[in-house]
Amino acid sequence: MSQNIEQHGSAQGIDALPGDLMMWILIVSELLVFGAGLAAFMAVRLTDPAGFAEAQTHLNAATAGINTLVLVTSGWLAAMAVRSSELGDTLRTRLLLTAASVLGVVFLVIKWAEYATKSAQGIDFETHTFFLFYYMLTGFHAMHVIAGIVILALIGWKTTPRNTEVGAAFWHMVDLVWVLLFPIIYLL
Repeated sequence: MSQNIEQHGSAQGIDALPGDLMMWILIVSELLVFGAGLAAFMAVRLTDPAGFAEAQTHLNAATAGINTLVLVTSGWLAAMAVRSSELGDTLRTRLLLTAASVLGVVFLVIKWAEYATKSAQGIDFETHTFFLFYYMLTGFHAMHVIAGIVILALIGWKTTPRNTEVGAAFWHMVDLVWVLLFPIIYLL
């Protein structure tokens, strides 16, 4: 009997996760990849703190801060979409998902402008190891933003509470990664 309770308790724990187990596996694996990238960035930074500090001066922390506000706001809109979906308000859910997606596009436009500025300054991934990590980490994140926008569009098209919850979970992972990248790359 205690084995039944233990098995039921662990299944209940997994079942209690919002969304879908496979999405959580994807989210955790992506967080581990980004974590490894950030750990490598910080480890290499220890070998050349002055070079990394000088390279970092070529970044625009204010613009990245604006991008942080844009992405966090889009995450809030996705969370509101989950609530609307649970309440059965399909139109509001779709509007909130669309607004979250539009802010995702705004994030990408700002990021593209930042890359264009670096390119105009002759700064690329070969300029310094700092920029190799900068382009790899922020570029990989931008690809996740694109994937998130596609996911939000798909769940807007096939709106159900479960779909909205799963898509919002991925979008929150994208937010979380940026909230970690921003201070480590732009501020520290």
